[in-house]
Formats: sequence, C-alpha cells, structure tokens
Amino acid sequence: MKSTLKMILAGFVFAISLISCRTSEEPTIEPTIDNNLTIIKTISNDTHNIELYSKTGQLGQGYQDISIKIKNKVSGQYEKNATLSWLPMMHMTSMTHSCPRSEIKKANADGSLYNGYIVFTMGQNASEYWDIKIDYTINGNSYTATSVLDVPVASKRNINSFTGTDNNKYIMAFIEPTTPKTGTNDLVVGVWKKADMNNFETVNAYTVKIDPRMPSMGNHSSPNNVNATQITGNAFYTGKLSLTMSGYWKINLQLADAAGNILKGENVTEANPASSIFFEIEY
Repeated sequence: MKSTLKMILAGFVFAISLISCRTSEEPTIEPTIDNNLTIIKTISNDTHNIELYSKTGQLGQGYQDISIKIKNKVSGQYEKNATLSWLPMMHMTSMTHSCPRSEIKKANADGSLYNGYIVFTMGQNASEYWDIKIDYTINGNSYTATSVLDVPVASKRNINSFTGTDNNKYIMAFIEPTTPKTGTNDLVVGVWKKADMNNFETVNAYTVKIDPRMPSMGNHSSPNNVNATQITGNAFYTGKLSLTMSGYWKINLQLADAAGNILKGENVTEANPASSIFFEIEY
C-alpha cells in the first residue's frame, strides 16, 4: 500500500514538473502589428524602445502615415497607457523648421498601437537632414527620445510649398491614390497654412481644382474629374481623379479660397501647358 502511494505521489510531482517546465518555456505572446505594418526603425532611451512603423517600412518626402509602439525594456511588454506628441525638424544649413503633422492617437483594440501622420516638406541631402523628437507620458511619468530619420527625396512630385496671392504660405500634399489605376480613382489631398516655422494649420473650406494631363500624349486630359473639397472641417480634401490609360500623368492644380479666388495655379491652355503647382503620377 505504501509503495503504491509513493508511486502515485511521484507521478503527481513529475506531472507538476512537466507543466511547470512547459509553462516557463512558452514564449511571451506580443500583440500583433495591425495592417501588415513594417518597422521603420527603433528609437531607444533608458526605459523604452520606441518602434516606428509604416506599410512600406520606409519614409520619404511628402505625406507619411506612421504608427508607433513603445516597448518597456524591463518587462518586454508594449505600453498601453501612453500619451504622445512629436516634433519632426528639418536641419538646413542656414535654418531649422518643422512640417505639418497630426496628433498621435491610439489605433488598435488592445491599445498598444499609436498612429498619426507627418508631411515631410522636403527630402534630405548630404548636408541637410530630418530628426524627430518624441515626448510621451505613462502613468504620470514623462519620457523623451530623439533620432535622425532617413527621408529621401520623392521620385515624383507629391508636395507643393508656395506663397499664395494672399501672402500666406501653403503646403499641399498628395495622399491618395497610392496605387493608381486606369479609371476613376478616389483623390485625397492635404492642405495646410503656415502659422510659424514649427506650426501649420489645416486650411478649411477651400477647393483644390485639378486638371490631369498626359504630356507624352498631346497633353490630353480626362473626363469626369471632380475637384477636391472638404466633407467636414479640419479634414483632408477628397475628389475624383480620372486616368484613361497607364503612363505618366501631371495633375495640374489650382488652390481656390472659400470665395473662389485663385490663390495659386493657372489654367492649362495651348499657350500654357502646365500649372505652376502640380502632382505627378506614373503607373
């Protein structure tokens, strides 16, 4: 009887040890990155690794949608209670300035992913570069991290910076379509007005007039285009872009204020084949 009890107890202890070993060897399951995002880079301070993500895993001149995750170096867990802000800065040879950017908000169900956008108004070169400062608080504690960013010049024009006839300085950025197709495309454009070197305001109630042309094909246009306007205040401008065939397109632009006054851009005519402000698409 005693030997039977010893065997039962030994088996019980062995089973417990197996469960314990199996539990300790199982990896920690971390939250899944949403929307097939790819990491751009990791910025570190003493407490956290701040991970920057985008759909391509790269940044570039123009509008950039950026997601952030903050990993605690001690626990290995992603922080879910952070409040973040950021300040991208372009360091030129004679000055520094920032660019349009959004607030950073939570972007997934479990609270570990944060998202916003930055509009890099120019690309880097051998002597001029962008960096970003990220400030955040978690449970009342404040943290900061800064790093240089790789922001190459865009191969096609996707942003316009100009002074309007009202003497305000504007920035217009191409947002959609990122994968243009032959036919009617949803067009999304961002428009901001410069408040000072580091701050930019969304422009409301204006109109972005479009005239897409194909220079290699007699500068022909396309039918059924719809100028971009706002649905609500402080939003992007949306319209319809018609592309009748694949190839290189120049989307000629005019910016009109709420009263219809043209602040920048010209009509396309035989004598004037292109506006002074435009976007470029090739597919």
